[in-house]
Amino acid sequence: MEEKLRIIFFGTPEFAVSSLDMLVKNGYHVVGIVTAPDKPAGRGLDLKLSAVKEYAHSRNLPVLQPENLKSEEFLAQMRDLNPTLGIVVAFRKLPQAVWGLPALGTFNLHASLLPHYRGAAPINWAIINGEKESGVTTFFLNEEIDTGKIIFRAKENISEEDNAGSLYERLMKDGADLVLKTVRAIESGTYTPEEQASLLKPNEKIKLAPKIFKEDCRINWKKKTEEVYDFVRGLSPYPAAWTEIKKENEIVSLKVFKCAKEIVAHNSETGVIIEDISSAARPDDQIGRVGGSGKAVKISVKNGFIRLQEVQLAGRKKMNIEEFLRGFSFDGWKISGS
Repeated sequence: MEEKLRIIFFGTPEFAVSSLDMLVKNGYHVVGIVTAPDKPAGRGLDLKLSAVKEYAHSRNLPVLQPENLKSEEFLAQMRDLNPTLGIVVAFRKLPQAVWGLPALGTFNLHASLLPHYRGAAPINWAIINGEKESGVTTFFLNEEIDTGKIIFRAKENISEEDNAGSLYERLMKDGADLVLKTVRAIESGTYTPEEQASLLKPNEKIKLAPKIFKEDCRINWKKKTEEVYDFVRGLSPYPAAWTEIKKENEIVSLKVFKCAKEIVAHNSETGVIIEDISSAARPDDQIGRVGGSGKAVKISVKNGFIRLQEVQLAGRKKMNIEEFLRGFSFDGWKISGS
């Protein structure tokens, strides 16, 4: 009888749980789970378990939480588990001593159609860049990040209404299906890995998806309507696009989670906050009349307006714009730095 696969699974957030659950429910032998160490969280700084660790406990699966992936203690634990296949879903970079240990190799699930959108934030960047499709890819790990031979890819359409959160949910499910497909193919030997370069057209430049920092999330109101709209939804719900508004000597941060785009010619400068009393009003009717008494607020951009729909002022909860305007007036406020 052929020996069953012995799988070691590496993952930390909710995105990884879906794939792990798929393996467990399909009867695969997961000999160990490697996840991030518990971290203090909240006001009480209680230790918070990763989503993967919580799932592992619910299934009585052994968990390893190394601080140092190169430590001899961890490598010895890995050897004792004797894994034949490694699977990585949303985990930090592994050293070769780890990914090279399983006899059948170690593969990673990446939330993009590689070779495009290599990096830490592929879901965000695909939407920010206005892509019409994304997907998930499984590939074997090698020395460089996200560059190994591709096993399988699965495409997912991106709609105009999608944000990073909605695409994340679909790719999480697609990813779990692809992980299962990949494991079955490796188990049976029915796959042919492809070099990533073979999927590129001549002279095609690879799009990257670097880690996103807070300052990267600041809205540039001088850009086109479509670009600002894609920027907001590409960062929603996390880490969230933001802008600063000012009134006299006061400056506060305003996060924008949801907006609508209005492509129309206007005579306003970019970055002007406009009270929009009636959606039927001409674009220039309300310029200069800034306030919170209307039912909507929009901000002028290069070729139209961005209508705010869901926002959060620093120190307050997230609200839809109607609720927000009941407790805040934009009268006298301007976009800072516009």
